[in-house]
Amino acid sequence: MNKFWLQNYPAGVPADVNVDEYRSVTALLEASYEKFKNDNAYVCMGRFLTYGQVDELSSSLAAWLQSQGLKKGDRVAIMLPNLLQFPIAAAAILRAGLIIVNVNPMYTPRELEHQLKDSGAETIFILDSFAPTLVEVIQRTPIKSVILSGAGDMLGAPDGTNDFGLPNATRFNLALAAGRELELQKPDIGPDDIAVLQYTGGTTGVSKGAVLLHKTLVANLLSSEAWTQPGLKRKTLTGQFNMVTAIPLYHVFAFIVCNLLSNRLGALSILIPNPRDLPGMIKTLQGFKINSFPAVNTLFNSLAHDPEFAKLDFSELAVSTGGGMAVQEAVAKKWLEVTGCPISEGYGLTETSAGIASNPTDTDAYTGTIGLPMPGVEIRIIDDNGNDVPAGERGEIAIRGPQVMAGYWQRPDETANVMTPDGFFKSGDIGIMDERGYTRIVDRKKDMILVSGFNVYPNEIEGVVVSHPGVLECAAIGVPDKNTGEAVKVFVVKHDPSLTEADLIEFCKEQLTGYKRPRTIEFRDDLPKSNVGKILRRELRDEVLKTAAQAAE
Repeated sequence: MNKFWLQNYPAGVPADVNVDEYRSVTALLEASYEKFKNDNAYVCMGRFLTYGQVDELSSSLAAWLQSQGLKKGDRVAIMLPNLLQFPIAAAAILRAGLIIVNVNPMYTPRELEHQLKDSGAETIFILDSFAPTLVEVIQRTPIKSVILSGAGDMLGAPDGTNDFGLPNATRFNLALAAGRELELQKPDIGPDDIAVLQYTGGTTGVSKGAVLLHKTLVANLLSSEAWTQPGLKRKTLTGQFNMVTAIPLYHVFAFIVCNLLSNRLGALSILIPNPRDLPGMIKTLQGFKINSFPAVNTLFNSLAHDPEFAKLDFSELAVSTGGGMAVQEAVAKKWLEVTGCPISEGYGLTETSAGIASNPTDTDAYTGTIGLPMPGVEIRIIDDNGNDVPAGERGEIAIRGPQVMAGYWQRPDETANVMTPDGFFKSGDIGIMDERGYTRIVDRKKDMILVSGFNVYPNEIEGVVVSHPGVLECAAIGVPDKNTGEAVKVFVVKHDPSLTEADLIEFCKEQLTGYKRPRTIEFRDDLPKSNVGKILRRELRDEVLKTAAQAAE
């Protein structure tokens, strides 16, 4: 395939990376533990852990897991927030030759039951706060043993005593202590062994586990590291490299970038357990210089508008990575104004082990695109028949490279539906690639609004509406309309309390052609979001349809 975009790569970024440099992501992590053993790896609520301590703790916990009868290839779930226990548990699972199953701590009992049954996980690390959810469903899952953890387990707090009636429950610190008396039996872990089952959000049907191999993660980490280097040269960095970890570690974006990549870079990962508590987060960050800030658009937006956040030390902020959703121009502009560091918008999916495209990290320019394919990645824009569309035309983004999953866990039919015969993953995102190789996402297929036969893409509408100074955030959806089939409706959270619907309608008239203009605008105090901060359009759409159905009865 002609990788014509390579001519637009930043200086020093290679076309490919050596995925054979490490046999496994475990080997990569262990190399970092040795190289940076005296440096701090994580900090949470004032407690620091060095790389040497993470090495020792995860080795002990891995040995304990092996002593429980777990064998290579068994699945172990992690249902923890951003606490020190998370990276220790994750590393222990990998070092024992087991497979990580990342679980959203906010799952409902129904969602948790599905993921545990689907993955076949027999062991779970879980915070006490979420144990009642597990209690409701554990009898219908394969779970045989539970490692319970209190929020203060690594902070010197007394161990909890409540086992919630869960079978074969062990406290996290007791497992660590027992493991110190054992010796880890290092398994032979190869590139084609499974490292992680990372579940999709289930927005296109039942939640499925993307099979991420060790070589998949190694490829992504080395590619991401190479892509980051030009940005790191923008500033003169002093002392250890610090990365803010505010997005939840169970999510593929944070798991890869804030956990694994931070280890690869020898960085200090500043764990934020509750990013919704902005004052608390800002207070935590006051004691640190910030070098890297991965986040989603909504978090960038909230922080950039907080006057206390603007007082932090951004003198050495070199890279701000945007992912999970589109970064809006108004947000990028405000972030740059406040921090002096541009947001490098990237793109990836659960099925591609996070980032596979990104804007260069060494420029202030806002492109409105997801950037260029990263090292080792190929991107095509295809039609419904799998054929390449002409340059500049809309089509589905298809991705090939070592970063792409091996398939969906035990779902060969679902895997076949998303893979082309020549190995490209069909993302479900509609994009346009320009002559430089930059791709602009116009939306996901399912979010497209059809107005009188014309395609309307919510991202475009939202980009216009949020550029109004009186708007904090918004979401556009299609609602049924007897005249046009569908019409555009926008939900808005105000930045200026005096903003009216008429103001916004007039504003949109200046920037959007007739069929794209919002027919109705509804003001809300907040918008539904996932735990990662992504606005849930589907939830708003379902609410509107339900209301319409009730009114018709």
